[in-house]
Amino acid sequence: MEVGCGSLSRRGFMDRSLATLTIGAGLPLWYAREVLAAQQEKESTVRKASRRGPNDQIVMGAIGVGGQGTGIMKWAKGKPGVKFVAVCDVDGDHRKKGAKEIGKDCHQYADFRELLANEKLDAVTIGTVDHWHALTAIAAMKHGCDVYSEKPLCLTIDEGKAMVKAARKYDRVFQTGSQQRSDARYRLACELVRNGRIGKVHTVEARIGDNPVGGPFPEVAVPEGLDWNFWKGPTADVPYVKERCHYEFRWWYEYSGGKMTDWGAHHNDIAQWGLGMDSSGPVSVTATGVTPSKKPNSYNCHPHFAVTYGYENGARLITTSDGENGNRFIGDRGWIFVNRERIEASDPKLLEEPLPRNAHRLYKSDDHMGNFMDCIHSRKRCICNVEVGYRSVSVCHMGVIALRLGIPLTWDPIAQDFVGPRAEKGNAMLSREMRSPWRLEV
Repeated sequence: MEVGCGSLSRRGFMDRSLATLTIGAGLPLWYAREVLAAQQEKESTVRKASRRGPNDQIVMGAIGVGGQGTGIMKWAKGKPGVKFVAVCDVDGDHRKKGAKEIGKDCHQYADFRELLANEKLDAVTIGTVDHWHALTAIAAMKHGCDVYSEKPLCLTIDEGKAMVKAARKYDRVFQTGSQQRSDARYRLACELVRNGRIGKVHTVEARIGDNPVGGPFPEVAVPEGLDWNFWKGPTADVPYVKERCHYEFRWWYEYSGGKMTDWGAHHNDIAQWGLGMDSSGPVSVTATGVTPSKKPNSYNCHPHFAVTYGYENGARLITTSDGENGNRFIGDRGWIFVNRERIEASDPKLLEEPLPRNAHRLYKSDDHMGNFMDCIHSRKRCICNVEVGYRSVSVCHMGVIALRLGIPLTWDPIAQDFVGPRAEKGNAMLSREMRSPWRLEV
């Protein structure tokens, strides 16, 4: 009787799990069964990992523990065998809150260089503002740390090149925080597209939303506990404006790329995945947009925009502020739309029919942070490793450059720079001068 009850209980659990994946996540039944099987296998692996000895423990530090930085730190902290010992942030309030999440023995640092010099770490999470990603990640890799860095990977294309070089030079595991790669809906969409389910793809839409408009904002006193000079770091020395800092930094080209590098780092990444362009990219880019504010101390990212990329195979990617947030793949036999809430197609049969046994299947991960931890142990490359993160964010930065210059540009994905007419103007924006004493060194 006990065996029967256990069997029924197990069956009920399986049925509920399938219902969650099919109804809640919108996955077709055949794919939900695959995902559930993979999750069960993963759970078995996690149970084994929980029995690892002290020599297998991953000792970590967190660099940047504001909103998202604390989120990824807590995510990593919840994985078996992970121990955080230190946090770092230029904002004292962030440091205190981050340390509280770790516990009384957590060490606090205002300077990431001191954290790396004083702590014996296996890995770090990086949740800083965008213009600090490259410098902190490269420094961590030099100190022998594996890195989980929030997206977008970098502030400039040349920073991304340097991060790739550093990861290979120091043989580090690197995960870019474009976590949609570990979402079953996105993997299904890309697998179907890669296997010709919608025919030859001619258009991909990455719908990422408008940039906000605001300002001029007043210059005010720097809040107690915030090292404003360190926050600016390699960027220009400017007076403190509250709306430049913390979450709102995204809407200033000095520190980010607006929605193009915020949501674009997610949806352009999925476009690259679906098109099979993880080691390549587009060959042309044109952009139109509403002129941003020229007033001082105002948000200066283009409020409304459309960027069109051309690929050598004839496909085009349109990254736009129009439409419902998500990705739409359009082929000569139909379309597939996917976002974080659902996946749908022009004909439901495009989703409902299972892929054949000989279909091309993609890297499978259903837990982005878990994949990072697995790769730390195995030394394999993560699903969104540094090369993938670099290629995807390069697409975003090309779009920003085309928007800001207002001219069409031609890109060489092998040489990884602009070529042809107007190339000089585009290449001048592949990097930015860093304020002393900061330098990009691998």
